Parts: sequence; structure tokens; C-alpha cells
Amino acid sequence: MEAVKARMFVTFDLWHVPRRRAAQAAARMALDRPRLRRTSGLTFSRLLGTGSGRRFTPLDADPSRWALLAVWDTPAAARAFERSSTIRAWARLADERWRVDLRPLHSRGLWSGQAPFGQHPGAGSGRPPVHDRHDAPVAAPAGDAPAGDTPARDTPVVALTRARLAPRRAALFWRAVPPVAAELRGADGLLFTAGIGEAPIGYQGTFSVWRDSAALRAFAYQGRAHAAVVRRTPRERWYAEELFARFAVLGSHGTVRGTDPCAGRLGAVACLPTAHVTDDATERGGEHTDEHGADAPRTADAADGGSQ
Repeated sequence: MEAVKARMFVTFDLWHVPRRRAAQAAARMALDRPRLRRTSGLTFSRLLGTGSGRRFTPLDADPSRWALLAVWDTPAAARAFERSSTIRAWARLADERWRVDLRPLHSRGLWSGQAPFGQHPGAGSGRPPVHDRHDAPVAAPAGDAPAGDTPARDTPVVALTRARLAPRRAALFWRAVPPVAAELRGADGLLFTAGIGEAPIGYQGTFSVWRDSAALRAFAYQGRAHAAVVRRTPRERWYAEELFARFAVLGSHGTVRGTDPCAGRLGAVACLPTAHVTDDATERGGEHTDEHGADAPRTADAADGGSQ
């Protein structure tokens, strides 16, 4: 299998939308798909609903937060996307945006039959399948980084998990995972976590940010509830498809609930400025930019009249 792609650049956007605009945000899940398919340099993308992660069940669904996971062939393609109609449309709806820029370190498994982040060099070489290891897509697991692909010490890492649940096993899974969710919330070194999924039922995923690789591994290998669920996975056959990926954090822009989860932890590695929300000049087709060339911030309330 191919190694994790050296030049691949991944972004994860998270928008907060006022409750009164939740229906418009849901509509964007359909409206933006054709635009994304036509976006230059975009090799894989998923528009995602989110959840609080309190139980890892459909009851966690959060209609006020929506996400976009995007895989780019170059950082320049991601930068150009900041000026797109998709970003402007979300800016008109959202009152907060956070984006994290990522480099894949480790990836195992498939997402809709694809390997969007490449594959770890060990995949397909006799190593156990994902569900036989502690990096099963239950909460926020860990895996061994490929040689030479370890992030700098004391810098944040991201764990992303995604599974398509076997329909007849979903109820058993949902009963099994609340203890893992509770354990995750109390984990040392966890900076941020959210449930993610293409749909509220049948698709289970997490996106978590950790202080460093050591904190992620400590949770994955020492968490009793997490380890117990991982051990049950081969027997229970909860997943019809599963993927785990781990990333180095390159940059963090904007806020979630008023704070940047990676604030003060990245030093000089942050790399790509972003527009949190666009301004009135952009609404009118203007090119108001900050010193980095990204669209300048604005509040969503100033744009109520222009929502798509």
C-alpha cells in the first residue's frame, strides 16, 4: 500500500451557527457538495455534522456546529479556497470559525472505500487490522508513527476516527461506548474533541486534539474503558468500515467557544492564515484582505441580509 502522501495538506473547519440558522446550515450540506467536487486541488472532502461527544450516540447531535474535512494536493490550493463562494456562504451563516491545518502521520483503513490520507507503510503487511489494535475508531486512539514522520515534541496532534456501523450491531455499539466518552472527557492532555459524521445515524467518528503524541498514546493504551471496547470489537463486529488517522498540527486559526484549542502550543509552525468570517467588502465582491491576503473577519449578524 502507498505510504502517507508526503505533500498532502489537510484542513478541518468547524463553524458555529446560531440556532435560528441551523436549517440553512443543514441545507449547505447538500448545496456545497457540487461546488466542492469542482474545486481545484481538492482530492477528498466531507461535509460533516457534529456532536458533543458526551455519549458517542445520535443523542449527541449538535445542530449549531458543522464541519468540513478537506484534503488538498498543496497548501496553495487550500489558500485559494479561502476566497471561494463556499467559504463566503458559511461566513454569512456562522458567528464563529475554527480551522486547523494538518499533515498526515499515520492512516489505516478506508472511508467510503477510499484511503484519503494514504496508508501507513505497515498496512497490508501482516500487521493486525485496525479493530485488533488500540487504534480502533472508538474514541481517540493512537498508532505508531512511520519512521521520520513523528511531530516535534510538545506540539499538538490530532486523532481522527471514522466508522460505518453495521446496521444490526449499532444498538450494541451505542450501549457500549458511553464509558469511553466519559473516560475521554477526563483524559489528561485532551485539548478539544467533537463527534463527527456524515449522518446522525450509522456513521460514527471523532476528531480530537491532544497536547502531544504522548498524551494521545497514554489515553489509547492506558484508558480502561477504551481498551475494553477495543477488545470487544473483533467479536462484536460493530463496523462495516473503519478508519483511523493521526496528524501533526501545522496551524490553528480562529476559535471554538471563544478560545483557540492550540493557543500558545504551536510556536513558529503555524502556516496558513484564514478568514474566520468575511467582511462587507467581500459580500459586495470586493477584495478586502488582511496583511496575509486572507479575507478579513466579520460577524455573521452584519450579513443577515445576504445569506444563501
